[in-house]
Amino acid sequence: MRVVTLLDSHPFAEWYTIHKGSIVFPSIYESSFRGFKEAERFEPERFSEERQKDVIFKRNYLAFEAEATLAVIWYLRRKRNVPGPNILFPFLGNVIPLITNPTKFWQLRAQLSASVGFSVNYVFGRFIVFIRNTELSHLIFANVKPDAFSLIVHPFGKKLFGQRNMIYMFGQVHKDLRRHIAPNFTPKALSTYTQLQQLIILEHLKSWERLWSTLPFDLPGFAFREAKLGIERMLKTLTHCAAESKKKMLQGEDPSCLIDFWMQEMVRVTAESKTPLPYSTDEEIGNYLFDFLFAAQDASTSSLLWAVTLLDSHPDVLREVREEVSRIWSPESDALMTAEQLREMKYTQAVALEVVEDFSLTEWYTIPKGLIVFPSVYESSFQGFREADRFDPERFSEERQEDVIFRRNYLAFGAGPHKCVGQRYALNHLVLFIAMFVTLLDFKRHRTDGCDEIMYTPTISPKDGCMVFLTRRCPRYPNFTLN
Repeated sequence: MRVVTLLDSHPFAEWYTIHKGSIVFPSIYESSFRGFKEAERFEPERFSEERQKDVIFKRNYLAFEAEATLAVIWYLRRKRNVPGPNILFPFLGNVIPLITNPTKFWQLRAQLSASVGFSVNYVFGRFIVFIRNTELSHLIFANVKPDAFSLIVHPFGKKLFGQRNMIYMFGQVHKDLRRHIAPNFTPKALSTYTQLQQLIILEHLKSWERLWSTLPFDLPGFAFREAKLGIERMLKTLTHCAAESKKKMLQGEDPSCLIDFWMQEMVRVTAESKTPLPYSTDEEIGNYLFDFLFAAQDASTSSLLWAVTLLDSHPDVLREVREEVSRIWSPESDALMTAEQLREMKYTQAVALEVVEDFSLTEWYTIPKGLIVFPSVYESSFQGFREADRFDPERFSEERQEDVIFRRNYLAFGAGPHKCVGQRYALNHLVLFIAMFVTLLDFKRHRTDGCDEIMYTPTISPKDGCMVFLTRRCPRYPNFTLN
C-alpha cells in the first residue's frame, strides 16, 4: 500500500475531486481481488497454460511491480550519497526492525549518522532524516515556521491535541502567548508550586510504600490510551478551573497555583488595554492547560523513572545526595522545603541535570519538502561532554561547569521558538522528587535481563519500567501544612 500526498487538486471522478494535501491510499492488495474469478480462493491453476488467466489479468501484477520499483527509485534519488540503507522492502521500508527491536534500530541510525551528522531511512512510505549533529538540530529547531519545518510530535497529534495547540502555533501569536505565560514561572510562582508539589509527592510516596512494600512496583505514568479516552472530560474540568481562577483573580486574591498566576497576568493586561486578549477565553485557557499537563506527564514520568534507575545503579551518588539533603532538610521538622533550601542542594540539582541529559543541512544536501526529520536531542547529549556515556553529576559542578561550556549540546528542553517554557518548573520538580524519595524511602530495583535497555515511547524509559521494592527509611513521614 503506497501513501501519496497530493500537492494539487485532482479530478478523481465526475462527482468528486481529491483536494490538495489529501493523503491517498491506492490499495494494491484490493486490486489483486478484481477481475480474477473466485479471487479469494487460493488456486495456482489460474496461472496454468490452459487457462491463461495470468495473461488476461497480468496488469495487476505489472502495476504492483512498477509501483514498487518507482518507490525504491524515489527513495534512492532523494537519498543520494547520504548514509542509510540502499536495499529495502518497497512500501514497508525498514518498519520490521523498527517494530521488532526499536533500541537497536535507533542505535544503528545514530551510528550511520556519525560521519556526516545525519542519515536517512524509509519507513511505511515515508522518507525520514535522522539528525545526530547538534548544530543541525539547532538549525531545525530555530526554523520551526510555516515556510520551513513544522512540529509533528505524534502521528495523530493534531487530532489528539487540537489544531489550536501551542505546538502548532507560529509567529507573533505564538510569541505573544509565550510572553503572557512567562509569569507562571517567576521565582515567586515557582516557590508557590514547590509547596504544592511536596504535598503531592509525599502522598504518592506514602501510598507507594503502603501498597508495594513487598512486591516490585511498576512506577505509573504510561497509560496513554486511558489518557486519550479522558481528554474531553479533562478539557471540561480545566475550562471550569480557568473560570473559577478568573473569578478569584478579579476579586484581588493572591495566586496559589499555575492557573492563578496566568489569570492574574491576563486580568492585569485586559484591565490596562480595555480589551480581552485573543486567547483568553475559559475554553482556550483550558486547552493550553491541557498542553502543559500532556507535555509534563510523559517527560516528567520519564525523568522520575531514570532518576530512580540511575540512583539505584550508582550507590555512591545516592549516598552523596542523601548526605546533602540531610544537612539542609529533615522530615522530622515537619517543615516544607523552601526555594532557598532547594537552591542550596547543589549536588542534587546536578543529579537532576545529569538525569535529564542522559532544512538545508549542508552545502551538499537539501531536505526535500514533505520529509520527516528527527533531531535527536538524546544523541546531542553524548557530544562535547567529557565521558558523556558515564553518569557523572560532577560535570555540572561549579568547578567543571560543563553545562556552560557545552550548553549547545544540552538540548533536553529543545531550542528555538518552541523551547520548553517550563524548564525551571520541571527541574525544580525533579530535584524535589529526588530529595524526598531518597530521604523518605529505601528502594531496591528488581533487575531482570535487558531491564536497562531503552524503550522508545514519545520519550525514553527503561525497558522494565523501573520495577523497585520500597520500604520506609525515616522514623515517620513529615506532617506538612500549607502556608
